[in-house]
Formats: sequence, C-alpha cells, structure tokens
Amino acid sequence: MTQDRRIRLATTEDAAACAVIYAHYVRHTVITFETEPPSVADMAVRIATSNERHAWLVLEEAGAVVGYAYAGPFKPRAAYQWSCEVSVYLHPEHRGAGAGRALYDALLPMLRERGYRRAIAVVAQPNPASNRLHEKLGFTHTGTQPRVGWKHGAWHDVAWSQLDLVQDEDLVAPPAPPA
Repeated sequence: MTQDRRIRLATTEDAAACAVIYAHYVRHTVITFETEPPSVADMAVRIATSNERHAWLVLEEAGAVVGYAYAGPFKPRAAYQWSCEVSVYLHPEHRGAGAGRALYDALLPMLRERGYRRAIAVVAQPNPASNRLHEKLGFTHTGTQPRVGWKHGAWHDVAWSQLDLVQDEDLVAPPAPPA
C-alpha cells in the first residue's frame, strides 16, 4: 500500500461511497444481476450484516473510498457455515491497478483467521478481469451455469470458483464472529 492508499474495515458511514461504486455496475454492466441500485440505507445494512460474521473492507486512496471487498454466507443452511461467498467492486477508474488484488489479499486472511475454510466466487459472464483476478489468487473454476441470468436484453452465464482457505480437512469449530 502506498501512503495515500489504505485498506480498512468498512463502517456504515462508507455506505454512500460503496453505493455509488456499485450503482455503476448495476446500471451499466452484467457483473451483478441486480437491476436497481440499492439505496444508501440498504448498503449500510449490507455492510453491517457482513461485518457481523464475515468482513467488509474498503480501499481508500487520498481519503476517498475507491473500492470494496466483502464476504457473506455462501448458503443459509448450517452445513455450509464453513464456506463464504466473496466479491470485490472497484470504481471504474481504479480497475486494473492492483486494487482488487490488494483488497482480496486483506480479506482472505481475515476469513481464514475467523475459521472459514472455503471462499466461493460467483462471477456473471462475461467478466474476463474478474476471472483473471480469481485465477491469479488461486481460485479453482468449479463450474459454469449457462444462461441463468437475464440482463440488458441477453442471457448470461455464471462461473463458479473456489479457494481453499485452509488445507487441513479435520473438522473444526464453526467460524467465529470478529472479536
């Protein structure tokens, strides 16, 4: 990180900046299948909920939030509690400069320390930048669901990949919320 760049745990006060970043992807891309940008209040709830058991991080450059990464439950059933779904979003002007990798490099160890064993990435297609990022981080492609999302007048595939956060396969205690 440079002096002007830092990653920190998000607070609900970051909701407006995160909502602006995300709204671009909702309105102009198929990277998310949401069709209406969430309100600032909705984004604040998402941040608070993520931080209860997982983590939501923001990347600041010169004091402004320019990206974020977060984790949440993979699926609601108890058997999935050791797995989490991860995502990263960057202000369009900050893509391709290592910001996504920096956010994941901070997020993934936090999840490991909290007891999560698998990180799952669910990537709407086409999204070659996200595919490359996850591949470089060691995620393994586990499958593609063809034509499962309709947005901007076309069907889109969803690619799934996962990263083993720990190699030990012995049963462990359930993930713990942050201290």
